[in-house]
Amino acid sequence: MIDRRILLLAAALLPLATPALAHDTVTERGGLSLVNPWTRASGQGMQGGGYLVIRNAGAEADRLLGAASPAATRVELHTHIRDGDVMRMRPVRDIVVPAGGAVELQPGGMHIMLVGLTRAIEVGQSIPITLRFERAGEVTVELAVQAAGARAPAHRH
Repeated sequence: MIDRRILLLAAALLPLATPALAHDTVTERGGLSLVNPWTRASGQGMQGGGYLVIRNAGAEADRLLGAASPAATRVELHTHIRDGDVMRMRPVRDIVVPAGGAVELQPGGMHIMLVGLTRAIEVGQSIPITLRFERAGEVTVELAVQAAGARAPAHRH
């Protein structure tokens, strides 16, 4: 039998020991939830990627049609495709977010391409980006800047 004091101590310390349980950053609009938007640090004039999870609680699919950001001269929607033994990025016209489903924009997959960064973006900053959806309309989120080699967003509190 476990001592009640140990259980109380464990319950008190659990929030300190589990950063994975930190709150997600979520923006909601028109049935869509935009979860944990992030990017990587990069130099001025370079390119960057925008990543997030888009969840659709609606009964109809929506489409991400485009995006804009003051941090880049141009913003495009991209995917990666296999060309022989090489993975190549290619622009896409839109990204479908299925009804009752989700799409994850991530490194090595579908993502938002920030072309011609207007300034260097550094870890700890955030970059505004306005996403344009067919049904939900425009919604602006902040891309949290992670380390240059990051593969996923850091947990936020």
